[in-house]
Amino acid sequence: MSQSTETPQSLRDELIHAQQAPTAFFITWRQGVKLAGVYYFGDGTAEGYDRANCLDDLAPNLERINDVLDVLSSGELTFLTALSSFYNAHDGGIMLTEVRVEGLADLCRLDLKRRQIIATLLLSYEGW
Repeated sequence: MSQSTETPQSLRDELIHAQQAPTAFFITWRQGVKLAGVYYFGDGTAEGYDRANCLDDLAPNLERINDVLDVLSSGELTFLTALSSFYNAHDGGIMLTEVRVEGLADLCRLDLKRRQIIATLLLSYEGW
């Protein structure tokens, strides 16, 4: 009985995913940043957004976000804090709790476009 040297399909899928995930995450992250407002990310300017070429260039400004937790709508806050949780799970988790997001099901409050961004980020997240 000979063993096949062919990689099982699921392993190939995982390898392809691992290769494509960082780029997919960054592209989707940029979409999320633009939708949430560039003011809350990186240097907070449109120019900074335009020249960003890595995640660190568009990291959430957690202080700036914390300052608006009592000002923005619940939908804006849910999306903004969900994005922040990818950058810093601990602080983002605290912010999510503060805006009354207790679990993933609470993300259903978001419109379809924002849910799609969060879903794609979840699928392609490989760590900050």
